[in-house]
Amino acid sequence: MDFGRLITAMVTPFDGELRIDWNQTEKLINDLIVNQHNEAIVVAGTTGESPTLTDEEKEQLFRFAVEKAAGRCKVIAGTGANDTAHSIHLTKVAEKAGVDGVLLVAPYYNRPSDEGLYRHFRAIAESTSLPIMLYNIPSRTGVNMSPELTLRLAEIPNIVATKESSGDLDQMSLIAANAPDGFRLYSGDDSLTLPLLSVGGYGIVSVAAHVVGKPMREMIDAFVGGEVTRAAQLHGKLMPVFKGLFFCPHRVPNPAPVKHALKLHGLDVGGLRLPMVEVTEAEGKFIANLFATKS
Repeated sequence: MDFGRLITAMVTPFDGELRIDWNQTEKLINDLIVNQHNEAIVVAGTTGESPTLTDEEKEQLFRFAVEKAAGRCKVIAGTGANDTAHSIHLTKVAEKAGVDGVLLVAPYYNRPSDEGLYRHFRAIAESTSLPIMLYNIPSRTGVNMSPELTLRLAEIPNIVATKESSGDLDQMSLIAANAPDGFRLYSGDDSLTLPLLSVGGYGIVSVAAHVVGKPMREMIDAFVGGEVTRAAQLHGKLMPVFKGLFFCPHRVPNPAPVKHALKLHGLDVGGLRLPMVEVTEAEGKFIANLFATKS
């Protein structure tokens, strides 16, 4: 399974009462495919506020995204959890819903050993025929998936990719250099998209591509096509957006900044469920300024 090079981890639109807004969800899916040039979307991932979504809401999102994408892009379901049995359950639900693959974040808070992590992911992989993308984000989960662990997991037939948000380019380089044929390495940090491509990575699971997907796709295509200088130029122009959506003007937890950015771009996807909160007035002005010179 090739999920493509540009994937957006999609926010979940909410209405004024913080219920899923299905009309806005459909508009967002269409925009990500048509205007932002995404080849796949992740639904009910952590950018989609998965910890606050019920299992019923997740199943509804999986089915809705498959229906509205209508084969125009791949749909990847976020089914990771820190309870292996629960993650297996969600993965089976996603498979029945017709998704193209699942994204499995490393178990958070309980900080399992490498052997515990291996058995967790192996058990989920054995429960499904779907292709699996791993997700390593130690700043959120409290545990880092070592390159050795990732490479061991890459030998499992339906574990086909990993999303690396460790921020450690050395770690990513080791994975890229030693992964089996066909195993895809994705950046989970927008600002590391081009650096990761340069060491053998395949693509990006993005937040910024909600609003700058088209130039990101141009940057990726330029690099893959051998236009390295042009890719570097596009990377430089996009960097303020990449960084600004996470530091505005101090670190603001995802997805609050990108939800505000979408509103500025004409797609009001609503607020956030507690414990996440919307950006402040000052943060909103900072985000607006990012696009005043980038539009």
